[in-house]
Amino acid sequence: MPSRSLSLALYNTLLPLGLCCMAPGALIKMRRRGGDWRDFGQRFGRWNEERLKALKALPKPSLIWMHAVSVGEVGVARKLIAELLKQQPGRAIVLTTTTPTGHRLALEIEEAFPQRVVALYSPLDLSFVARRVLAAWQPAQIVLVEAEVWPNILHQATKLGIPVTLVNARLSHRSEKRYRQFKGIIAPVFGMLSRVCVQEPEDVLRWEGLGVDRSRITLTGSIKYDPQGSAADPSQVQAFQEILNRTGLAGRLLLLAASTHAGEEVALAKVFQSLQSTHPELGFLVAPRHYERGAEVMAGLQGLGLQPVQRSQPQTFAATDVLVIDSTGELKAWQELASIVVIGKSFLAEGGQNPAEAVMAGKPVLFGPHMENFEPLVKLLLEAGGAWQVPGLAALTEALRLLLADPGRGSAQASAGRSALMKHQGATQKTASLLA
Repeated sequence: MPSRSLSLALYNTLLPLGLCCMAPGALIKMRRRGGDWRDFGQRFGRWNEERLKALKALPKPSLIWMHAVSVGEVGVARKLIAELLKQQPGRAIVLTTTTPTGHRLALEIEEAFPQRVVALYSPLDLSFVARRVLAAWQPAQIVLVEAEVWPNILHQATKLGIPVTLVNARLSHRSEKRYRQFKGIIAPVFGMLSRVCVQEPEDVLRWEGLGVDRSRITLTGSIKYDPQGSAADPSQVQAFQEILNRTGLAGRLLLLAASTHAGEEVALAKVFQSLQSTHPELGFLVAPRHYERGAEVMAGLQGLGLQPVQRSQPQTFAATDVLVIDSTGELKAWQELASIVVIGKSFLAEGGQNPAEAVMAGKPVLFGPHMENFEPLVKLLLEAGGAWQVPGLAALTEALRLLLADPGRGSAQASAGRSALMKHQGATQKTASLLA
């Protein structure tokens, strides 16, 4: 098996090439998603006066550097940060994110915990940047959320004796197979992790098989599926209820297509249209996974003869059957207002999106055949009768007809789903206690 030095040498040879290849697309995507060029220096450990002042206000001896890639991981970080600061009010946290959408949510967490949390963009995993950031922040520990492990930062932290913990770690069977093909290179890197907090019992063996010592792996359950802190913000729900009032959707049965990918909006809209003949009271909410696709989604739905209204354009609000939710960080509240939730990326793309929030919102949840990224959760829900998986769009139409015709069936499914997720209750508290 290659040594750690060899693994790092290979990584550092390929990383600059990869960054050069990805940079143009990443910069375009950053601008499309609302990123600011002035923040680019943060990727190299350079911060403006306002950010430096915020960093200096944090109490250094207890500082945690927590990294969450994007929106989903920031949601986990929010729950974990709230619990950490509840257990240890003197703690301070630098929360870094990779994407502009994740960064905006991180700034909201900073506002909620002034002088305790500072939100920044994540630095590039280059050796000189890692050294600069660790020297500037001097964290007591580093916490990585869910899946992202940085070899150079991990190596520099290990040299300095800074523990690095991977929390809410998930590893699908597909990812494990992919990693095992490069186990000789990856195992020395994973072996530097101080602790891995995993979601499911099968994750213990998967991480152990990839180079993490068994004594460093702890089964905590999933923070994301933990009912603690899972409720939507009541003020946000109330604000969205007003949007439903203005668009004539209030009081109607609402079918929500959540976190859809390209092509699924039109496909699911056709399902909605076929249901309207027998259920004219039905409304359709569609929330694309990437909010910047709003105009594209609008055009696709208009091509079907629908007259959708765009969430981001309140000046255009009018009576409609269809609302396009082209926003970020709002899905939890919209799921509270929906009647039935269909999970995106499960019909015309692979991997699926996370159904847990919709289940915890107490809604009947349906998804297609492609939920590979959430195998343990899907298995748990299906065995409990807490979700409905269908083989395709035609079967989805029939399943929705049954739920619309028999509301009691949907209520029973929703209740079973919430009960199934109770196995993860306490995951947030347990993880925070381990970090403390």
